[in-house]
Amino acid sequence: MIALPTPQQLRYLLALAEHQHFGRAAEACAVTQSTLSAGLLALERQLDSRILDRDGSKRVLFTPLGQDLVARGREALAALEAFAEAAAAARAPMSGRLRLGVIPTVGPFLLPRLMPALRGAFPRLQLLLREDTTDRLLARLGDGRLDLLLLALPCDCDGAETLGVVRDPLLAALPAAHPLGARDAVPLATLAAERLLLLEEGHCLRAQALAACGTARREGADGFAATSLHTLVQMVAGGLGVTLLPQVAVQGGVTAGADVALRPLAGTGAWRTLALAWRPNTPRAADYRALAPMLAEAVSGGMQSASV
Repeated sequence: MIALPTPQQLRYLLALAEHQHFGRAAEACAVTQSTLSAGLLALERQLDSRILDRDGSKRVLFTPLGQDLVARGREALAALEAFAEAAAAARAPMSGRLRLGVIPTVGPFLLPRLMPALRGAFPRLQLLLREDTTDRLLARLGDGRLDLLLLALPCDCDGAETLGVVRDPLLAALPAAHPLGARDAVPLATLAAERLLLLEEGHCLRAQALAACGTARREGADGFAATSLHTLVQMVAGGLGVTLLPQVAVQGGVTAGADVALRPLAGTGAWRTLALAWRPNTPRAADYRALAPMLAEAVSGGMQSASV
């Protein structure tokens, strides 16, 4: 009979692949470095194959077989976790660990309202949070390192199952003295002639703003892009250009104290949709769907239910 690796050995392997450092991988697994190293050495002996290329340097190098086993290990560990989660979901819905990924243009503004509601409604649910860009979160979802995502549509969701929950209107953010500030609403078409400030590559809001304005060529002021919505707001306040801000971020205080004018947008596509995403066929899909009403409730005034 073939000797199978243990789940703990798979966790050691995946942690080392993620962190590329024995000490940090051991810390992530809550073990000593010597324990992690011994576990991986035992795995190599058990498989009678080299997983790591030990060339005497401090770098972590996987052999070609090791790289293949990392990919297979993610699939195997995800399958084992789904096996246990199926029983847990049937025994006690909305309990246990939930690894939630959130995009930066949503998390800081919505989670302060959402988290207390979740804790009150589901006291046995243990939420672990990670904030990152959409592409990185989807990669972690796909290989089993996250369970559920809170993101914004439209996006390329890479095969994940999505549930649109609530519409998040986009607002025009203008320098305080900008002529468009005299209008009750800003037509999207007028922004094509403006210097449109954007988040850097990797943020879905960048692509959504470009799509809303009907252009793929605007690169912001002198080619600069912001790393956060707060930086974007300060660039607008400084007169460098205009931008689009999600209403959920405005309601969360992103423009507080900044000398900017906010106006609703007039035109088709002047919104994004906040959504939940999970792996297809997960046994906890019913739990994830049960979170949707709470997410919609947490998004305060002015939002419309998404049509999906």
